[in-house]
Amino acid sequence: MSNIINSSNKEKSNQNNTCLDLFQKYQEDVYRIAFVYVKNKDDALDIVQEVAYRAFKTFHTLKETQYFKTWLIKITIRCSIDLLRDKKKSTNGLVGSIDFLSSDEGDIPLSITLQDLLETLNEDEKSVVLLKYYQDYTFKSISNVLHIPVSTVKSILYRALEKLRKNAKGEDIYGQ
Repeated sequence: MSNIINSSNKEKSNQNNTCLDLFQKYQEDVYRIAFVYVKNKDDALDIVQEVAYRAFKTFHTLKETQYFKTWLIKITIRCSIDLLRDKKKSTNGLVGSIDFLSSDEGDIPLSITLQDLLETLNEDEKSVVLLKYYQDYTFKSISNVLHIPVSTVKSILYRALEKLRKNAKGEDIYGQ
């Protein structure tokens, strides 16, 4: 009986070490993706911490370690979106009382940053663009991460790229 417990503890320890090693390998990717979503260093670090917790907690459910990065990115996207939703709920009442635009047209920036352009996309479009161009995922890999068909991934990507093109040219930025 004691041998069974010891071998179980050793196996769990090996799993924890494997998970730790793999997480450390990809933690910068997790941070980058989280930062693109939340645009805040502290929130991005909180997401990295939450992703680490969830990864360690559920590592035993991962069938093959070759898919660890894909699995980790999926957790990162979910945590980022969850944080954004929570923030949106907590600040929803304040938005109506804040005046974002001044009457002086000089306040409108002449150049739009890539971050600003990405903000014009919805969550699905942003996820697909980030995975495709920031993480170099294939359409099939994106399909696996987001649990949507490959054809849908392509449609979302092409729609997002068209939005980005229009917005970069200055068309339709403010709904005009």
